[in-house]
Amino acid sequence: MKCNASKTSEGNGNKSLACDDECARLERNRKLALALNVDPEAHKDEHVPYSTETLRLFREHVKWGQQQEREFRVFAADEAEKRLRFKPMPSHQRAFLHALAEDFGFDSESMDPEPHRHVAVFKTPRFVMAPMKTLAECVRIRLNAESAAADALEEQRRLRWNNEAYNAFFLTFPRFGLTIEELRSELSGQLQTAQGVVFDIAFLPSEEIVIKGKAATHSTNISALALEATIKAIKPSIANTISTKRLASTCQLCTLDSSLNVVRKELDSHVNADGWSRVAAKAAAPRTAPKQIGVGEKSVYTVLGSKLKDAKRKKEEMEKAKVQEPLVDDWEEEVRREEEEMERREGEAVGEHVEEKAAKDAELVASAESV
Repeated sequence: MKCNASKTSEGNGNKSLACDDECARLERNRKLALALNVDPEAHKDEHVPYSTETLRLFREHVKWGQQQEREFRVFAADEAEKRLRFKPMPSHQRAFLHALAEDFGFDSESMDPEPHRHVAVFKTPRFVMAPMKTLAECVRIRLNAESAAADALEEQRRLRWNNEAYNAFFLTFPRFGLTIEELRSELSGQLQTAQGVVFDIAFLPSEEIVIKGKAATHSTNISALALEATIKAIKPSIANTISTKRLASTCQLCTLDSSLNVVRKELDSHVNADGWSRVAAKAAAPRTAPKQIGVGEKSVYTVLGSKLKDAKRKKEEMEKAKVQEPLVDDWEEEVRREEEEMERREGEAVGEHVEEKAAKDAELVASAESV
């Protein structure tokens, strides 16, 4: 029985609610979504209603951009306002206003020449309502999406890395002057033991060497796992020969693509698998006590011309002088003798000086007379 139905009244069955502004907005959005073939359910949570250019410009000046966004929202909420003018500003700020107006559904135009050029925004029939999400929220959503995509890509790369089968040897730091013919000759015995597999040797641009295995003939079909098993089986003998004859520094397994690009290396795989555990498992470096220098020994760190060395040398010279000088019984007589010796030396020096001066005077007189 219908609600409020009676013999004289049909009740509320045929009544309908009047459509208000909110109802009209939802209906317009529904028709717009149908016309543009857009699924509204897919744009509820992670949908970003702003262009990439708008978000990029907003991230350059977040605080200023939030102020302009607030002006746009006040303008959008006021039905009576049809035009919004901004004050003059630089070109990069005007570019942000144009991009934001496009996202809101407004028309925008730059007016007046520099330095009075400004932006005017107009409401148009294509404007429905302001975006539900703010610019800051959309920037956060975009950053989270980019981070999730990067994590997924890294996970895929790691899985692909670990699942790629080895198909070559990777030699690091080869001996100087080593040629491909010489290396093939040295490893011919080990490489020939691989049944149904032949090896191509090539130098990489980094001067490292790769030895890639492949099927011996085009008709031979060998799987990637079988090739990896064959390479692993002969690796010990290959590594031993390379180490014994010093052909290269290290030999490890690797995966090469068709262009000889190294996709995966053995040591890198170990690091990716348990990098921190390998570091933590290593024993700490042994600590050795510093060597004590014994008494009378000289340190290896000798400072030439040091004060201690000069003082020691002076002390030795004084001791030698004391040994060579004879002891004097009468010190007063010795002092008098030294004074007389000093006066004699000074007199001789004065006499030599007088003689030299007289000789120069005679030369000057002789030269004057000749003139």
